[in-house]
Amino acid sequence: MLIGLISDTHIPDRRIKLPQPVFDAFEDVDLIIHAGDITSQSVIDDLERLAPVHAVEGNMDRVVGELELPASQVIEAEGHKIGIVHGEVYPRGDTQQLYYTALELGVDILVSGHSHIAQLEKIKDVILVNPGSPTNPRLSEPSVAVLEINGSKIEIEFIKTGSPVCASLNFANEKLNEE
Repeated sequence: MLIGLISDTHIPDRRIKLPQPVFDAFEDVDLIIHAGDITSQSVIDDLERLAPVHAVEGNMDRVVGELELPASQVIEAEGHKIGIVHGEVYPRGDTQQLYYTALELGVDILVSGHSHIAQLEKIKDVILVNPGSPTNPRLSEPSVAVLEINGSKIEIEFIKTGSPVCASLNFANEKLNEE
């Protein structure tokens, strides 16, 4: 089973629409998980043209107030329990807190967002994955992820959806290309 992972799209407050590479990355997925900060129903509508969408509320979704979404969800895919949360922990992306969230939900995979930074970590038997943001990354490249589950085999691929929007990353990439 192929599952598209996305978070922190912030449409239309930080970008007018999803970039085309998101649709290309999710072309063959069976399901899409959005870990919050959607801010517009149009994002869910666009993604549902590709596959069914499971989404949770992010902090900015509460501010905008257009969507009524749960704070968390648990779904099953090929015998694995997948938790979905926005991941509002501080410091952002703190894996210890996210690990305990996964334990509270009783899941073996936790998909979160909020940090706008792609991240993958396994703690004991729990996989923590943040697909990053395809529209508004923080000190990282814009990205989504694809989770592939084949029985007990789990693979996660991060897919770049554009160029860095951070001047520091652009500078670093230019320096690397000079060498």
